[in-house]
Amino acid sequence: MEKMQNFMEKYFVPLAGAINSQRHVAAVRDAFTLSFPLTMAGSMVLLINYVFLDPTGFIASLLHLDKLIPNLASYQKVLASVINGTTNILALIIAFLVAYELGKNMKGDAVLCGITSLSVYFILYPAAKNFVGKAGTGLTTTYFGAQGLFVAIIFGLITAELLTRLGRNDKLRIKMPEMVPPAVSQSFNLLIPIMIVLAVMAILNFIFSKLTTDGIQVIIYSTIQAPLTSLGSSMGTIIVFVIVQQLLWVLGIHGPNTLSALRSVIWTEQGNANLAYVAQHGSAWGAPFPINWGSINDAFGNGGGSGATLGLIIAIFIVGRKNKSQYEIAKMSFMPGLFNINEPIIFGLPIVMNPMYVIPFILAPLVCDLIGYFFVVTKIIPPVAYSVAWTTPEILTPFLGSGATNLMSLIVGVICLVVSTLIYLPFVVASTRAAIKQEQENA
Repeated sequence: MEKMQNFMEKYFVPLAGAINSQRHVAAVRDAFTLSFPLTMAGSMVLLINYVFLDPTGFIASLLHLDKLIPNLASYQKVLASVINGTTNILALIIAFLVAYELGKNMKGDAVLCGITSLSVYFILYPAAKNFVGKAGTGLTTTYFGAQGLFVAIIFGLITAELLTRLGRNDKLRIKMPEMVPPAVSQSFNLLIPIMIVLAVMAILNFIFSKLTTDGIQVIIYSTIQAPLTSLGSSMGTIIVFVIVQQLLWVLGIHGPNTLSALRSVIWTEQGNANLAYVAQHGSAWGAPFPINWGSINDAFGNGGGSGATLGLIIAIFIVGRKNKSQYEIAKMSFMPGLFNINEPIIFGLPIVMNPMYVIPFILAPLVCDLIGYFFVVTKIIPPVAYSVAWTTPEILTPFLGSGATNLMSLIVGVICLVVSTLIYLPFVVASTRAAIKQEQENA
């Protein structure tokens, strides 16, 4: 362990530190840090709505709350608007904040960079369309949330770069008399640069519209999905999907949502066949498709959410206490993470665009999937064939999903949590030491 720490401190930490200090990466990191209170608020509502107020949620089903409280699900509407105003508009928030942070870093007008970036995001947004059964047209909200993050980040950075650099050109400035208020003067100073940026983005959007009427977001997601459509349904396919999913998260693209359609095409029929089998035989032993996405990754590699991040939170509790900000985020993320809601840790730490956690974020779910695969194919435990609520704590999923009769399934769930924690430990140590070193240098 000590040799690994020394290796990481000598080679990995300096590299990660250099990447983190790069202004574009720093802008993305700081943007997610600023958005954390809103992300946390949305995640807490998700926790309440889908764990306690959803009749199929883990706590609600465990305590039979739908029997105690009539129309339990209807109470989800009370707080649902909070989700609409937080996590469901995360891309819009990040579009502003990324440009704001980069503009501030480059000594430009941070606020106008942020406002212009938000305008650019809507210039590039899929055009208004008619919706089935609805009168008139409207914008889809699909890319307001996490699915729009990649475009929000990339074009937020591009907008701030262009606007700040163009704003330094005196020939593009409109000089105002000294008696004009500073805010008005600055707005006129950047009027021509802003118009140039918006015009460039409008031309770019026109080009994209010739490729598809659905905008740049659809182009990006289609490009990602295309190479995966020809894969089969083996364990190798699961491994590829996990790697791609986790890499997408690191880049700011919602991995699970991006691949959900393909996962459904490849594995939904297999999952349904397993459910039909257990309904007929009353046991998961002998299920026709023991190896599929739901029975492997959802059951073993998703502890705390995508990336097995409950292990990361526990690792921070064990060895990351000296990094105060990281520790506070871990404390607030623990309860949602216990029920597989991990937006607070992904966007609060953040993991997005964070080189320090790329390796364990990919490795932890992969190793846990392989552990589950080993125990299933060797028939030490039955396959996970029963349907289990996604908010069920991961250590219980193999046990409940295999029929709640095999104690070894519960032990395997615990093993996966321990292994994921061990994988994250050295990276948390390295991150903590790097943070302490930076604090000392800044003191």
